[in-house]
Amino acid sequence: MTTRRIVIAGTGSGVGKTTLTIGLMSAFKQKGYEVQGFKCGPDYIDPTYHSAVTGRKARNLDTWMLPHEVVKEIVGRGSVGADLSIIEGVMGFYDGKNPLTDEGTTAEISVITETPVILVVNGASMARSAAAIVKGFQMFSDQPTIIGVIVNQVGSQGHYELIKAAVEQECNLPVFGYLQKNAVPSIPERHLGLVPSIERGDLDSFFEQLGKAVSETVELDEIYARSIAPSLSSTQPLFINKGENRVRIAVARDAAFNFYYEENLELLEAYGADLVYFSPLKGEKLPPGVDGLYIGGGFPEEFARELSQQTEVKQSIKEAIEDGLPTLAECGGFMYLTDAIVTREGTSYEMLGLINGKVKMQDRLAALGYREIRGGEGNYLLMDGDVARGHEFHYSTFEAVNEHPHAYEVIARRKVSNEGTILHNVIAGYTHIHFASCPKLIENWIKRCEERNDD
Repeated sequence: MTTRRIVIAGTGSGVGKTTLTIGLMSAFKQKGYEVQGFKCGPDYIDPTYHSAVTGRKARNLDTWMLPHEVVKEIVGRGSVGADLSIIEGVMGFYDGKNPLTDEGTTAEISVITETPVILVVNGASMARSAAAIVKGFQMFSDQPTIIGVIVNQVGSQGHYELIKAAVEQECNLPVFGYLQKNAVPSIPERHLGLVPSIERGDLDSFFEQLGKAVSETVELDEIYARSIAPSLSSTQPLFINKGENRVRIAVARDAAFNFYYEENLELLEAYGADLVYFSPLKGEKLPPGVDGLYIGGGFPEEFARELSQQTEVKQSIKEAIEDGLPTLAECGGFMYLTDAIVTREGTSYEMLGLINGKVKMQDRLAALGYREIRGGEGNYLLMDGDVARGHEFHYSTFEAVNEHPHAYEVIARRKVSNEGTILHNVIAGYTHIHFASCPKLIENWIKRCEERNDD
């Protein structure tokens, strides 16, 4: 049984993978196809574009955080009902966790999922040399299946024809088309205010223009014809419904809190949680009768003033947590539980005041990278040596007033450190955990919710 999907890979970062991926998604949507988006790696921002363009929840694929069988299952499940799935790569095609292996690379994901690859090449200031670049990617490994090339940043159609002739002769690969320099709208800067803009529909016209531009110079029908790939299913399925709902877990989800791996939410449901969504930003108090709380990452600093003014919302959450509500707060959620968020301009906005200390925003990146974590003493999510994997990315630092037990022991680049906070039944920290890396975490959380419910 077959389906249709492609990987959009780049020779390096900055060659235009995201622009081309979004453009292809929009172009195929304009032709009437149902399109599903995936993103290689832990990134939250690019999938937001994918979801906005396709109207379907984009999903992350990561072979460092997740077992290979789980990656295959995510692709298979996520592609149901789609005419074409488009997987956007990360960095360069062979760039990943380790410079000596394909671990965590777009290449590895293409091999595991048996997905044909389209290589994006920046054609600026070259002609025949483009063929040498493509040839190098072909010869570097015989495992990926590169089916064609798209050239970005060409100076003119004549320039493109030179590159096309060289690549097709020397590499025996079709060149499916090109994007001319300055001929397509520039992608809006990917910053922490992006998601609210997308949710308002501010970028709809950009998506439409980009799709039309891609349709004019890229052979969509040829790509679709060559996108055939085998259907995927896991030999060890993880997303199996384990029975009726046992607990109700509230999930904060709005423009301020929206960094969630979709599979985290679906795994909670599969393991017996009824998820109840609410928006602290819009003034929605914690839903009544819930047994647990999940506050993910996002942009609380972008909405610090609005969040600080929602006194009834803050009080409803704070009282429930102080009463023992089992809570996981990640990055933005962790920031929300502190005394205050201090903006880059130096303005301080009062948050929940559960974790004593202030979060201070800064212009430079404070932390970035994969994290392997174990639970600190008292961490009921990760017990008895349980290990989970996740990712950390933030521009803020936390200055504690009082010491609390640390939530996690973190291994990053061979260094071991402590991170996060445990208090009441709260597990909070900067690390975004992918639950599929340690399903026992879900069982432990639901069990703690049940125990509190029985009290």
